Amino acid sequence: MSSGWEVRMSNSKKLPYFFNKETKESRWEAPQGLKEQDIQALPGAREYLNATQADYPSAGQIRASHLLVKHRASRRPSSWKEPNITRTKEEAIAILEKSLANSQENTSDCSSHSADGDLGHFGRNQMQKPFEDAAFALQVKEISGIVSTDSGVHLIMRTA
Repeated sequence: MSSGWEVRMSNSKKLPYFFNKETKESRWEAPQGLKEQDIQALPGAREYLNATQADYPSAGQIRASHLLVKHRASRRPSSWKEPNITRTKEEAIAILEKSLANSQENTSDCSSHSADGDLGHFGRNQMQKPFEDAAFALQVKEISGIVSTDSGVHLIMRTA
């Protein structure tokens, strides 16, 4: 295998990728013929080895973050911060509207709150249909209007 490979960090996706200094080729997956011990010896390899396959996009996938506010009609009206959610859907929508206006953080009822709402990469038929439709309709860095699903009401930001 030709030398010159190193592992660099993507500025846009914040993920490690392979770069060949000689050929200027870059790729997400390990170059063919590069053995695991060779990868371990590359500069920057620790970040690549610590990343999971779920961190990398596949064809047709997007990445999004969201803010979820559950209400008493949600399919599971409890969360990491409230064991019994009693608010109405209208009250949940008001919370989202206030969050959108004030850029409040960490008000999500979803367990993804600890990752700033990041849901990772996902493709079609992996999310509830209204959520999926809204997320796939967004441009990167665009924020949706309020989206209602069986889980509650969401604001969605497409991140990749």
